[in-house]
Amino acid sequence: MAIIKVVCAHCDTTDGVVKNGKAPSGIQRYLCRNCRQSFQLEFVYNANKPGAHERIVDMAMNGSGVRDTGRVLGISPTTVISHLKNSSRDR
Repeated sequence: MAIIKVVCAHCDTTDGVVKNGKAPSGIQRYLCRNCRQSFQLEFVYNANKPGAHERIVDMAMNGSGVRDTGRVLGISPTTVISHLKNSSRDR
């Protein structure tokens, strides 16, 4: 039996990370008992991957259009617009 140490995506600890069911897509979910956050290691949709929001904002700041950004990242132009609209709330 192989044991894989999973690092929490929020608090970067390996203590107390346990399996927490599966997402509707069938991907394993994990729960960190320290920070009580649930997370996944894999994603089906590219817009949910870590760092996708930053890449969208960077491409917009460098002059890429919405359709071009969506095509390069493999996501919908509607999702790109949504991320850009909500980027001002993050700051």
